Amino acid sequence: MTQEMAIFLTSKTIMTALTIAAPMLLAGLIIGLVISILQAVTQINEMTLTFIPKILMTIVALLIFLPWMTTTLVDFINYIMTVMPTMIH
Repeated sequence: MTQEMAIFLTSKTIMTALTIAAPMLLAGLIIGLVISILQAVTQINEMTLTFIPKILMTIVALLIFLPWMTTTLVDFINYIMTVMPTMIH
């Protein structure tokens, strides 16, 4: 395996991991911002108020995006399996 191939596979792996994690992270971020604005407007400063909505939105995002995430991961694994024989010299 060449150095360029190793760098390419590493960057592809990191991008795949970030792509798969993005929907759940964005759902948690958006609901966190909405609740923070709501807390600022109503002056309710309860730290535990954000946890349950964030967890619920993360689970909802996981359920919605799970087929896409699975397809993306399977495509990546198939790519790795097809490239693997060319890596061994």
